[in-house]
Amino acid sequence: MRAKLPLAAVLLSLVACQSAPAEASGGPSGVVTWAASADRMGDGVAGRSYRLVVHTSVGGTGVRVRLSNAFGDQPITFDSAYAGLQKQGAELRPGTNRRLAFGGERTVTVPAGATMWSDPLPGKLPPASHLVVSLHSPDAAGPASGHWMAMQTSYATQGDHTADESDTPWTIPTGSWFYLDAVSVHAPKGTGAVVALGDSITDGWQSTSDLNRRWPDYLARRLRKTDTAVKGVANEGISGNKVLADGAGQSALNRLERDVLSQPGVRTVFLFQGVNDIKAHTGVTADDLIEGYREIVDRAHASGKCVVGATVGPFKGWHEWDEAGEAVRQEVNSFIRGSGEFDAVTDFDRILRSPYDPARMLPALDGGDHIHPNDKGMQAMADAVDLTALDCDPTG
Repeated sequence: MRAKLPLAAVLLSLVACQSAPAEASGGPSGVVTWAASADRMGDGVAGRSYRLVVHTSVGGTGVRVRLSNAFGDQPITFDSAYAGLQKQGAELRPGTNRRLAFGGERTVTVPAGATMWSDPLPGKLPPASHLVVSLHSPDAAGPASGHWMAMQTSYATQGDHTADESDTPWTIPTGSWFYLDAVSVHAPKGTGAVVALGDSITDGWQSTSDLNRRWPDYLARRLRKTDTAVKGVANEGISGNKVLADGAGQSALNRLERDVLSQPGVRTVFLFQGVNDIKAHTGVTADDLIEGYREIVDRAHASGKCVVGATVGPFKGWHEWDEAGEAVRQEVNSFIRGSGEFDAVTDFDRILRSPYDPARMLPALDGGDHIHPNDKGMQAMADAVDLTALDCDPTG
């Protein structure tokens, strides 16, 4: 029997070589194993380092990370970037922290409004890894790009401590991810990914922080145990996000290309949005939302991807609920269930609603605010997904 590598050496073999510049930081390759939608954050801080903890889905070789300056108004330089495995908190497993390169160089400048992929790292990343990406920028200024509601503790410090494996310098905990919006791997041939396009429910609000209990996390666990080609899961939820209008992040329509269609290896878009459009009382009708859904479906199909539509969940008891909005929700859900315009449908409304008051969430699944499910509700949602529907043919 072949001896197993020590866990500390699983990520990125101890070979010191870097990949050839030809792979560089150009277009994406492989399969997305983690992602988080970028939005405009506060102003960047020059000389700050971030130690960003993410939980991957599919495993593979050739780890690449995507840095985002999508909402910056000036270029940003990263003069040091590393990837390693978490031991606990900000501490890394000894021997796993490896320097990332971009086009063969240790320093990369990402233009305003752009994203940039790293070169692939040598070695293997197991599935469901606690990957830690450490970044330092000497000149960060203006709007930072990142994901504010991570439901995961990461860390920051002043000065370049990206190469450190200890937790000593990392004295500033943060609940956000900065400048990192995707990670990919080279997975076995034929492996694909699903992207969950959504709002705060997909983002994981009311699930338990640091335990990866968002519904896409539970979905990733199911996929790992199932004989299916789809193994990667990318969570592109933004709290407060709408299908039609910018506000809490760009609208689903406006961020579709960057957050979803540009991700490597994506087979299926899982569309679960609409409640924020409905409850905002801005005059959005069912027809308006349906047209937004149709545009997402058409653009995804044009990119060769399937689309699973999920019904909008119940939210009676939330302070913005009213009968008019409920009527829109019911009409939208009838379209999602019966139009035939999606490649498949997952009926989250049916899973979450109370049998005694279908406009209200079942109390056992309610996170307490009557719109966001708790951990049990998140798992029930993931369990409702037909895994075979995630690997379909959009032309058939």
